[in-house]
Amino acid sequence: MPDSDAESLLRPYDDRYDAESGLDGPLSQEIPRGHGIEGDVVPETASTGRRIGWASAYILVISRVIGSGIFAMPGTIVQNVGSPGLALTMWLIGALVAWASLAIDLEYGCMLPRSGGIKVYLEYTYRRPRFFASTLVAVQAVLLGFTAANCIVFAKYLMFAIRMPIDDLSTKLIAVGLLTAITIVHGCFYKTGVWVQNVLGWVKVALIIFMIGTGLFVIILRPRAISTPPPALPASSWDEFWSESRWTWSELSTAFLKIFYSYAGLGNLNNVMNEIKNPVKTLKSVGPTALLTACVMYMLANIAYLAVVPLEEIKHSKELIAALFFERVFGAGFGNVFLPIAIALSAAGNVMVVTFSLARLNQEIARQGFLPYADVFASSKPFGAPMGGLLIHYVPSILVITLPPSGSVYAFIAEVEGYAGQFFAIAIAAGLLLLRVKKPDLHRPFKAWLPVVWLRIALCLSLLVAPLFPYRSDSGGTGITHAAYALVGIAM
Repeated sequence: MPDSDAESLLRPYDDRYDAESGLDGPLSQEIPRGHGIEGDVVPETASTGRRIGWASAYILVISRVIGSGIFAMPGTIVQNVGSPGLALTMWLIGALVAWASLAIDLEYGCMLPRSGGIKVYLEYTYRRPRFFASTLVAVQAVLLGFTAANCIVFAKYLMFAIRMPIDDLSTKLIAVGLLTAITIVHGCFYKTGVWVQNVLGWVKVALIIFMIGTGLFVIILRPRAISTPPPALPASSWDEFWSESRWTWSELSTAFLKIFYSYAGLGNLNNVMNEIKNPVKTLKSVGPTALLTACVMYMLANIAYLAVVPLEEIKHSKELIAALFFERVFGAGFGNVFLPIAIALSAAGNVMVVTFSLARLNQEIARQGFLPYADVFASSKPFGAPMGGLLIHYVPSILVITLPPSGSVYAFIAEVEGYAGQFFAIAIAAGLLLLRVKKPDLHRPFKAWLPVVWLRIALCLSLLVAPLFPYRSDSGGTGITHAAYALVGIAM
């Protein structure tokens, strides 16, 4: 008997399915290969069953969204755009764009409630040329399906906390060790891995709440210990708040890509729908809740940074802005040891949830035969976890960690992933419009507002042409040739 996870995810359509309920039953069981793609509208249960409830689903999303971005990106974004006012505005606009993307993911996820995410959606929408969409997703998932940035952040914050010199070799060794340990845990100890990532997810939420509370305390009481040099907020005047703003589209676009990277993961649940209890109902509530949580926390955390850390220090902080924040408020000990370790654990939690979901996407790709040794990579043997998918994720992640210089790789990865992702975002959004015309009667438990879909398409196109605009050399790039992120993104 072949391993059930190696069976095709395509099955015949059955109009008895009520997508709103998302209940397990005869229609959500595995069936043999060789059936039509219309079966994507019928739910499918993983061989391990539906074991992820609402709380775990929420952590699966919020831990993916709130990774290292809020602890590492604000400094580079302020350096990109030049002023606190413009930086805060960009974070707010980024939340609105993330809402537009989430609405598209919700319509697709409720309409096609099964694991695989973008792979399933593109296959269902674009039937010709045959296997074209599947091949694109497979290539993108293997080449860009890595988890390197948060491993680097984990290493840097850990070394900062233990007062270890932050050099390139040590950073890479610690990052590789983290990824290796997480791969082993998710591959051999399914329940333990889910439990650990849930705990780290709540630690992350608690840490950000603590950071926000600290920022509010500083704003209200203005402790003398952090008054010199003065922090970026409050500015002495409205004009100072916007002073040195850079409004060229090239600078704004790179800041957008980094903010989108920080909001990435709102569709994480779409990749593991086969393992979610009541998948449609859960998807419709978890996504908006996670977005609201992330938006509020991101805005308040940025305000906290600006209320404590001087503007020039923020611009030169790179990935260590949160460490500077805590050190400046709490001083030695608690401020520069315990809290940076907590941030490192937060980054590790993000690596865990990304690895968890991408391994299952890789498994779905293998099940369709787009990888060599498909039976091996699609299998869940011997521990009931997608070990093959984990290995596919592990190899490119190790290469990205070890090959580029660790000092500039974080921001560069954010730009590359963000730019390459715009092509798929256009395909998904346009596909949604196409299905509204071709299949208007298809059951849609959730429908995205059409102006939101068009807004997402317009912004994607704008970001794709952004590298053609003039770029200032002092605007906080990665140190890698301007527009290199676009060339790498197009190549991938």
